[in-house]
Amino acid sequence: MEYSDFLQLVLSRQSDRAYDKERPVEADKLERILEAGRMAPSACNAQPWKFVVITDPELALKIGKAAAGLGMNKFAKDAPVHILVVEESANITSLLGGKVKDKHFPLIDVGIAAAHITLAAESEGLGSCMLGWFDEKEMKRLAGIPASKRVLLDITIGYPVKEKRKKMRKPKEKVVSYNRY
Repeated sequence: MEYSDFLQLVLSRQSDRAYDKERPVEADKLERILEAGRMAPSACNAQPWKFVVITDPELALKIGKAAAGLGMNKFAKDAPVHILVVEESANITSLLGGKVKDKHFPLIDVGIAAAHITLAAESEGLGSCMLGWFDEKEMKRLAGIPASKRVLLDITIGYPVKEKRKKMRKPKEKVVSYNRY
């Protein structure tokens, strides 16, 4: 793939907030999306994540309602797939490095994996949206995730029903500098 193709993919990816609830996501597409997340880089190759994939329509509706339970993300109940990203323990090298550098590397790593997942979804002709605002306790209960774990993200996946929007981003001069702050 050429760089221009990748940049086009990045430019076309958006947070989709409306899905065709009648159209399921094909298993082969979902597998490629999950593989993209699994292959994401992580500090010291710790891979501190588990992807709990919700595809059962009844459960997806309940998970979507848990995402919408706090008055936000009402669209989530229409998403045919939810990928719950659970933080797992980092390896000792990543944990020690994090202590020394005062950084929690698993949060960074999960963000990278989530970006891979959403870009892979876009490349498969699917929409996605990363949600961090949801009823975590209810999601854990519904998906059988141990209470001691953290669900960091719910990534909704499905066929979008709305057109692409124009991306709103800060001007380049505000976010990019060379050789000095």
